[in-house]
Amino acid sequence: MKVPQPIRSDGAGGPDRGPRDIMRDLENPDMLVPPATDSGLLPNLKMSFSDTHMELFHGGWSREITIRELPVATTLAGVNMSLTPGGVRELHWHQQAEWSYMLLGSARITAVDQNGRNFIADVGPGDLWYFPAGIPHSIQGLEEGCEFLLVFDDGHFSDLNTLTISDWFAHTPKDVLSANFGVPEHAFDSIPTEQVYIFQDRVPGPLESQRVDSPYGTVPLGFKHRLLAQKPLKFPGGSVRIVDSSNFPISKTVAAALVEIEPGAMRELHWHPNQDEWQYYLTGQGRMTVFSGNGAARTFNYRAGDVGYVPFAFGHYIQNTGDETLWYLEIFKSDRFADISLTQWMALTPRELVRDNLRVGHTLLDALRKEKEPVVKFPGFTYYPR
Repeated sequence: MKVPQPIRSDGAGGPDRGPRDIMRDLENPDMLVPPATDSGLLPNLKMSFSDTHMELFHGGWSREITIRELPVATTLAGVNMSLTPGGVRELHWHQQAEWSYMLLGSARITAVDQNGRNFIADVGPGDLWYFPAGIPHSIQGLEEGCEFLLVFDDGHFSDLNTLTISDWFAHTPKDVLSANFGVPEHAFDSIPTEQVYIFQDRVPGPLESQRVDSPYGTVPLGFKHRLLAQKPLKFPGGSVRIVDSSNFPISKTVAAALVEIEPGAMRELHWHPNQDEWQYYLTGQGRMTVFSGNGAARTFNYRAGDVGYVPFAFGHYIQNTGDETLWYLEIFKSDRFADISLTQWMALTPRELVRDNLRVGHTLLDALRKEKEPVVKFPGFTYYPR
């Protein structure tokens, strides 16, 4: 194994002979040896779920990245959770909206809205769900169990501080429970004494076997969306699937894009004019440079399981630095997805103005594209790992 050293090709830097984590340096080559164009200081914009605390239960596990782990991430927080076959994330609700992407396996979700209309559905890989703030719901692993990403529209959120049915029962006098439900106090002799959070149960039967008819009907806007069934926008070098309130109407506070970047391709230079960007890397590896203005730019390396963050309106790009396809999610606290392409902006600006501003010639000006291509790949101009 070649030991990487903090020495740039121009000779800047020097060997690191002290104590170090060589494996970590190998995973972060552009942090050990930043591009010469990096300058100034930016907050840390990377956190891995592998570096977080794991909560283990009979029935599954969870871990989270909040403002506690990634202080710059004020708008959104994320939870990675797994449920065993039959494992249950108990009946609960939040002060924040919940958006989820199914990673593996399948689960059954249930919810009831403020008008007594219910929702019961099964979700599989690539499916989403969204529960508005205050809506009670549950999640249960089916035959093969499941793993999913939860995203909440508040960076301070912690999943261990949710409002759960078991915790409320445990902290309500039994005579009050008796009066509320109209049953004897002994009906509550076996209730949990604290929050259950995740517990092991039997795998539920077919969806139809658990159907519950409400006199008020089902929710008017479904809480589920099949993102992978959505036709992708195809571009040289990859694809994009965008989901927001325009095609998933219930999702009023979270918008997202599922981005595919082939080897040698990149998510073009761009920024988002409406909100900070919270990223989750699904497969592959890549690097992102974030430009904040006033001459400050910093490069980070990402792998599957990492979370990235880009503050509002900061310019950035993402390159695939590996030999397999890079898939990741861009997530925003917004009802709509929005981005501005650097190339498109330049192409739709008077040519002479761009020429004189950047001191460039026809080679660049003739290549500018008026139609947005979020993922780009040009033969002979691609990036491969050094």
